[in-house]
Amino acid sequence: MALNAVSISARAGEVLVLLGPNGSGKTTFLKLISTMLLPDQGAVWVQGADTREEPERARASVGFAVATERSFYPRLTARENLEFFASLENVPRPLRARRVVEVLDRTGLGEAADTLVMKFSSGMHQRLGISRALLKDPAVLLLDEPTRSLDPGAAHDLWEWLRATTREGRTILLASHNFHEAFSVGDRIAVLHRGTLLRHEDLHPGNTVEDLRAFYFRAVGSREKYTTELEDVSDVAVGR
Repeated sequence: MALNAVSISARAGEVLVLLGPNGSGKTTFLKLISTMLLPDQGAVWVQGADTREEPERARASVGFAVATERSFYPRLTARENLEFFASLENVPRPLRARRVVEVLDRTGLGEAADTLVMKFSSGMHQRLGISRALLKDPAVLLLDEPTRSLDPGAAHDLWEWLRATTREGRTILLASHNFHEAFSVGDRIAVLHRGTLLRHEDLHPGNTVEDLRAFYFRAVGSREKYTTELEDVSDVAVGR
């Protein structure tokens, strides 16, 4: 989905949640920030780096959690997979082993470090994708429906961790369909629909999930647009 005239910024230490139906442009938005895609018009800045002019500098600041089974080598363990990807991410060799242990522990996979990835459940793949994204200790973390394969307990633990990691100054952009997830972790909500940014708004302490739901449907226009499934970028800035 191409994006049309999307202008928004995400502040350091903030969780910006992208809400919208399938095909609204959420994943495209994340790919533009990660430099997997480059804008045809407009500009995307990550930590002050223009993704078209300085893609390597921008990419060095970003961790994009990819969680499909095809993202990993099934006949390698979780530890071996992450050690391989750490080398690709230029994590210094003396730090790699310790960094792999840290991210596995952080995502609750420490006890599965030496398990073959082919034996992982969908939820474990989800957490391994987040582990991979964290290897280089990125300033900006991109998450595309991170709890879609997690049970409620694991999802709650992830939400708690996300809130904690923003206190370290990390910016998180999270694409979601889940109002409860958005309410639990979000500082600000942006509604995308058909490639257009409809509205964005801060979440305040007095807000409820129902307030968020109402905000979403006011922006989109009707409940039916969500329940029936539910590259031009003007100005996007992240981590500034």
